[in-house]
Amino acid sequence: MKEIKPFYLDLTQKEISALQDEFGNILNSGQLILGKHTEEFESSFAKYVGCNYAVTLNSATSALEVLCMLKDVYGKKVAVPSNTNFASVMAILKAGGQPIFMEMTKEYFAPSVDILKETFKEHQVEGVMWVHIGGIITPDFIEVSEFCNSNDLFLIEDAAHAHGSWINGMSAGNIGHGGAFSFFPTKVMTTMEGGMITTNSKEEADLVKSYRNQGKRHAAFGGLHYDQGNSWRLSEIAAYMGIIQLAKLDDMVGRRQSAVAIISNALNQHSIDYCDTSHMDKCSQYKFIIPVPLGKNVNTIKENLSTRGIFCGGGVYEVPCHLQPVFEDISYNPESLTTTEEYCPRHICPPITSGTTTEDAERIAVELVDQLK
Repeated sequence: MKEIKPFYLDLTQKEISALQDEFGNILNSGQLILGKHTEEFESSFAKYVGCNYAVTLNSATSALEVLCMLKDVYGKKVAVPSNTNFASVMAILKAGGQPIFMEMTKEYFAPSVDILKETFKEHQVEGVMWVHIGGIITPDFIEVSEFCNSNDLFLIEDAAHAHGSWINGMSAGNIGHGGAFSFFPTKVMTTMEGGMITTNSKEEADLVKSYRNQGKRHAAFGGLHYDQGNSWRLSEIAAYMGIIQLAKLDDMVGRRQSAVAIISNALNQHSIDYCDTSHMDKCSQYKFIIPVPLGKNVNTIKENLSTRGIFCGGGVYEVPCHLQPVFEDISYNPESLTTTEEYCPRHICPPITSGTTTEDAERIAVELVDQLK
């Protein structure tokens, strides 16, 4: 029986050979960072997203921190969902801001515009970090953007899961005031490690290039240090891998969507809930999120699926940030996060990758229905 796992490195042997050959060329050139591949990757990514500028960094974690630096969050309250990766909240703290945790909805595992409005009313936040969890752009995210604009709130998009996610003709990372993407090995596309900031501001793009290179504004090597930056650069070989991956991103997302269509159709026939993305132009389907019905045990379901060769991926997220030990000093109202606390530990994410075949998806669908109905 074939094992269906949640990780698949989408590289052909031809692409691997091209990477190996180019690695030798890069080593021989002596230009290991901030070279032609970095420039091409950035230009191509900006074109794909539809923004004016894209700047590579060594991770999305760094990208989120830099975006917080650009928005000058020091001393400011920033709304952020508790149901997110550690990096979203830590970026705010690292830049001197005060995270204000937002509730999520069961339907999308993310906040709504009404939740944001209530958070703004109660806490007078000065900015928002919105997370496109699992690649989902919520149906009211355009309203979120409009609310932020009308109230002078900056809006950072944590698009770590959302490469290839579009809504109303707009890409994730190009709706708010700056986006951060991840190229970690498990993501929709990868550079082994890496991140990207998207923006329509030349001033911000130039600052990102300075921050990632120890605060050097006018020279890649040597020169003066103008800003309090860090060593957040992406390597040339990673950028070259990004070029390869980006060229087939739509195809990789399309295969994920095909698998989700098969599974969701089966769930619909049995009235089993899941986070629906039919309102989007397309969704990266980084995670297909299924709330587990009351009376069912998450661990038992996962164990039963694994005995059938189907291994669930990590949830998003089993332990929300307000319950993480590292954030225990951040105050919050327990009554404002009841949905988060109920559904974060009570959901599963079946293995969906660009390597999921039609046969795999059909098998996953049958087993999910058997476990969840």
